[in-house]
Amino acid sequence: MNKKLLLIISSLLLFAGANAQQTYTLQQCIDIALENNRQVKQQSLAKQERDIAYRQARQDLLPNLNASAGQDFTFGRSPDATTTYRSGNSTQTSFNIASNLTLFDGLRMKHNIDARRAETYASAADLEKAKADIVMAVNTAYLQVLMNKELLQTAENQLFLTKELIVQRQKLIEAGKLAEGEMFELQAQEAKEDLSRVQAENALKLSLLDLAQIMEIDSPLNPPQGDFDVLPQSPPVGDLGGLYLRSVEETYASALQSRPEMKSASYKLQSSEKNVSIARAGYFPTLTFGANFRTGYNSLENMSFNKQLSEYMSGSVGFNLNIPIFNRFDTKNRVATAKLGVENSKLELENTKKELFKTIQQAHQNALAAKERWKAAEKSVKATQEAYRYAEQKYDSGRATQYEIFQVKNNYSQVLSEQTQAKFEYAFRVRILELLK
Repeated sequence: MNKKLLLIISSLLLFAGANAQQTYTLQQCIDIALENNRQVKQQSLAKQERDIAYRQARQDLLPNLNASAGQDFTFGRSPDATTTYRSGNSTQTSFNIASNLTLFDGLRMKHNIDARRAETYASAADLEKAKADIVMAVNTAYLQVLMNKELLQTAENQLFLTKELIVQRQKLIEAGKLAEGEMFELQAQEAKEDLSRVQAENALKLSLLDLAQIMEIDSPLNPPQGDFDVLPQSPPVGDLGGLYLRSVEETYASALQSRPEMKSASYKLQSSEKNVSIARAGYFPTLTFGANFRTGYNSLENMSFNKQLSEYMSGSVGFNLNIPIFNRFDTKNRVATAKLGVENSKLELENTKKELFKTIQQAHQNALAAKERWKAAEKSVKATQEAYRYAEQKYDSGRATQYEIFQVKNNYSQVLSEQTQAKFEYAFRVRILELLK
């Protein structure tokens, strides 16, 4: 019997531990979403491609080294190793190793390195932007879950009060002090509040589903007893008076320096400017240094294969200067195209600034409106609470009907719901401004 009891307790502890592991903090939700999001993964791959391109641009400064081998079959008169023609078929084997180093190319390779470096930084900023978008989405969904939790709690509290009132009225009816018809309105009120509770519970389930989909995890949801939930104490939204609401100018000034989309647009402009320099390098001559080593074998010679390879070894070094004179205006058109790219990048940078400023303006205005709504909701709750208390006193003294107290109670439930929504909206709007800076 003791062993069975111990087994049951162990199973319950394991089950509780498994459920506890499915309760996430905000940071855990963000970490999981960043790990699973496909757009972040795609942007990470794009950054790796840019890193490879940048590495190759630097490695282009190194000399190349290539080896080659050839085998020829000649029929009829054939040349020997001294290029003297003899009658008869022959075979020739050749080996060659060559290396070239670019000494000057109009600084094309240097500008190419700078351009690819800027593209790498831009790609890193794009990756940061993709992550920032996910963080914003998780924050939005997380706060929505917390708000729906409070709305559900409010609905359950109102339903609990009505049930308690029904119990009290039932005792009075059984004692003959109250007519049975008084219960009908209470039961109708209970049904209405139970419907509100069901609606709030469904809203909570949907918000949890939205959060799970952003995190891209598969979880059968059945809150609040399901295996996926969030911790209500993080982030705190109880003391909203201490929240600091930044001005538009302060947020925008900070965003210009730190926002990833600004960094990306700036680096892309740098890359475009370097592409102009790369195109202009086509006007300059190119100077390269080369080294070559060769040997071979000819079947017409009366020497062994190894001896011929040793005897006919030769090498050479030299410089090659290539001066562009006319290339059908290719360089000129490349420069013109690159300049258009610079102008387009400038427009993209200005557009990014304007869109960022517009977003911050709208976010700030939404935060101000949410703050005013929250303050008004706070006053409304206090006033309605007092009205509800007064209505209860009137009802207890027989100076108010049950319908009247239900009306006041419904108003009180509604303003509590509005207060909860206003509180979370204000916290959310302030959070958005913090994420935008």
